[in-house]
Parts: sequence; C-alpha cells; structure tokens
Amino acid sequence: MNEIKKIKKETTEVGLPAVTLTGVGTEPELRAVAASSFSAGGASPAGAATAPALEEQAAPLFSADGVKEFRAKWDAIQVSFVDEPRQAVQQADNLVAETMKRLAEMFAVERARLEGQWDRGDKVSTEDLRLALRRYRSFFGRLLSV
Repeated sequence: MNEIKKIKKETTEVGLPAVTLTGVGTEPELRAVAASSFSAGGASPAGAATAPALEEQAAPLFSADGVKEFRAKWDAIQVSFVDEPRQAVQQADNLVAETMKRLAEMFAVERARLEGQWDRGDKVSTEDLRLALRRYRSFFGRLLSV
C-alpha cells in the first residue's frame, strides 16, 4: 500500500475547497474538490441556492480585445489625472458608464438568445428545457459575479 507523500490544501478558482494528494496508489497526484453544500445538478440541500458547473463559469464577460481597449482607456485617464484631475474623474465616470452599458447590452442579447431556445410553445422536449435551465444557471452565475 502506497503512502501519501504530500497533502496540499487549496481553493479552486470558483472558491471550493480542494485537497491534492501526492503519491496515492498508482496515481502520481489525486485531487479532491469539496462540494458538500451542493448536490448533483448544482442545487443546495434546501434548493434555494444554485452554483454553476465549473466548466460553465469560466466564460469571460468581455473579449480579450475589449478588455485591452478598456484598460488602455483607464491607463490614459490615470495618466491625465496629474494635469487635469477633475477632467480625469469625469472621464473615469464616463468609462464606467460605457462599461456598464456594454455589459447591459451583452446580457440583454444573451437573455434573448436563451429565451429563444425554449420559448417555442408546447413543442419543447424536457431535455431541451433541462439544457435551457443549465444555460440560465450559468448566465445567472455570470450576472452574480459582476
């Protein structure tokens, strides 16, 4: 019987506790993620809370180019603060408003797309509805992460 050589406690990118064991059996490394507060399907025992599946939660809110553009604008605002502090704060306010507007537009398009996947009258299968609910769960998780 092999002995555990190393135990590493960590937190996953979505905040779940995890333990990595090195030297377990034939596997060089074994990782366990705790999900005791969620049952299969992502619902809590009380059914009140949901958690997106790990693979569904990773979608970024903006494209890499969009993030780059916003960061460049922010950097320019910070640099301009030295010479024109009031104008820099006004520009920061405008940039935040622009970012929020773009987020709202993206979320509205996503919601409409989701609604179109299931709102086809009575001809929607239970499997299609199950998939739609999973997509809504993922979308809801993204909304809460903002």
